[in-house]
Amino acid sequence: MPIDAILFDKDGTLFDFANTWGTFGRNIVLRLADGDHARAMELGRAIGFDLEEVTYSEDSIVIAGTVEEIAEVLVPLLPDMSLAELIEAINAEAASAPQAQAVPLIPFLDGLRQAGLKLGVATNDSEGPALKHLESVGIRDHFDFVAGYDSGHGFKPGPGQLLAFAAQVGVAPEQVAMVGDSLHDLQAGRAAGMTTIGVLTGLAQTEVLAPMADVVLPDIGHIPDWLAKI
Repeated sequence: MPIDAILFDKDGTLFDFANTWGTFGRNIVLRLADGDHARAMELGRAIGFDLEEVTYSEDSIVIAGTVEEIAEVLVPLLPDMSLAELIEAINAEAASAPQAQAVPLIPFLDGLRQAGLKLGVATNDSEGPALKHLESVGIRDHFDFVAGYDSGHGFKPGPGQLLAFAAQVGVAPEQVAMVGDSLHDLQAGRAAGMTTIGVLTGLAQTEVLAPMADVVLPDIGHIPDWLAKI
């Protein structure tokens, strides 16, 4: 069965996770702690972020969780903030996070579109920041579909975003490849009946992704060669 459409996760897939979200992690915990370093370290630990090393643990809620899930972890530690205020603060910081491209995205996506593939993005980030991230590197118009956790289709590992993409572009799920750096992405792909491609530009290693992936690639730049061989 040929692949006629590709749906990408955003963070850790289109954009290198560590190089993009380290800055966000540092900035958000310091902002929420009003610059109190010890307090910021405590907030970081709650979400699996090491402020000193500017790194995330492999099970960090930030990797595949929604903004709401991140806020729910932090809100007990921030009694002066409501959940809604915290979500707003996280979204504002996320929207301004500088994006480190996993590969040069414009020529990569141009090549896929020229090959006739429909393209989309499904992220557990909010839709607003996701659109800003795509716009910031000039690739928003390369995608036929962009959905965040708050776009009305649910969120990964559920298949709702993925099936909505397939329906919108008129491609059967079995002719779509879901590409992601986390088990949430690949579990969603399996649940939707899609081909699953794992990439190593997030924090998960090959042995973690392999059981749920049809193939694990170093980064999205290897997808065209892989497609040519199937």
